[in-house]
Amino acid sequence: MSTAFDAFNFPAANNFLSEDARITSLAKRMLADIASLAPEITSRAAQFENARRIPLDLIDELKSIGVFRMLVPRSQGGLEFDLPTALEIVAALAEIDGSVGWTAMIGGGGAIFAPLLQREAFEQIYQHGPNAILAGSVQPAGTAEQVPGGWRVKGRWPFASGCLHADWMLGVCVMTRAGKPLPGERGAPMARGFLMPAREWQIEDTWNVAGLKGTGSHHITFKEAIVPAANFFDLWNSVPCVPGPLYQALMQTLPLMHSAFAVGMGEGALRDLVQMANSGRVQQRTTVAMRDSETFQGELGRVAAKLRAARAFFEVQAANHWRDALAGTLKDEAHFIQTTQAAIWLATTSVDIASKCFALGGGSALYETSPLQRRLRDIHAAAQHAAVHERQYVNAGKLLLGDREVGHTGVAPSRR
Repeated sequence: MSTAFDAFNFPAANNFLSEDARITSLAKRMLADIASLAPEITSRAAQFENARRIPLDLIDELKSIGVFRMLVPRSQGGLEFDLPTALEIVAALAEIDGSVGWTAMIGGGGAIFAPLLQREAFEQIYQHGPNAILAGSVQPAGTAEQVPGGWRVKGRWPFASGCLHADWMLGVCVMTRAGKPLPGERGAPMARGFLMPAREWQIEDTWNVAGLKGTGSHHITFKEAIVPAANFFDLWNSVPCVPGPLYQALMQTLPLMHSAFAVGMGEGALRDLVQMANSGRVQQRTTVAMRDSETFQGELGRVAAKLRAARAFFEVQAANHWRDALAGTLKDEAHFIQTTQAAIWLATTSVDIASKCFALGGGSALYETSPLQRRLRDIHAAAQHAAVHERQYVNAGKLLLGDREVGHTGVAPSRR
């Protein structure tokens, strides 16, 4: 397959604004390549779910398109897209299929973790090229005991999406000395992330779930080994080892990845419903085809309006975030709270859209052959992620009230 890389070279550059035209052209070609994959992806959806993973041949196709290097620094051969462009790639894949979109979100978005390492560890990740895929969990489910030469790490982490095809994996640990947690911010124990090659982890076959079945989000285990200090990073306060607006504020940026996924899923659900209606289907106890029913047309228009509102909110949030990233003003609590607030609203709105599309699809939407039932399961699973769960609205309320206690509580769990 001809890919977007065939006609481009990517020298390192610091002037991001001057790269706009080239990035736009490349992104259009990437989106065209993704569109050309859509029939294959949709025809294999049942295969993804039965295998509980995305097959390696499709991962390789996504690599050739550039999905897993879109946020990798140019210094390492990556594309280093501006954030709104990368988010559109995630949304486009989520529109085609939930598991594929989620896998792209995790594998492509994981690149923004790597620059938080010390330079020597960062360069190890990309020593074989820019397509290195990161996976893992940011739930603080491990411990790291300080020892000569680094930290002795052990733990078991859930929801490691994409672990079966990852090159490097990450976990978050509570940091200890002499068996006691080191103090962190606001009285909480100190927590740090770490990255190690995938071959040093064990994968437990635990991903038996209702939604996002094809993401391979198994548990991963790291069994008591010494990890160098250079492989650790602070999710909130690490200074990136490479320049660039993408890498300055990890936790403030992650909610936007979920936002892109949610919008893509909503767009896919509406598309699936329209395709059903245009097939000429006549539902039981009706006298006209779905597409000719004014009741159906009215409800379809209502859903489309909600989707347009979600798309507009998403685009404004992404544009404002990127503007602040370019200005170097992202790294504060308010940005994290506001992007999280937007991501929650977009996730719950996409749940509403998918639920309504499923209901309008009638009895035929129940069958496993229907993409509408898969959309419903996948978006509900995605909305269970702690990063976009409705309980996280609390900090947005506290921020509005000027509550001095507003803030993060350490790290966000990987899902649920």
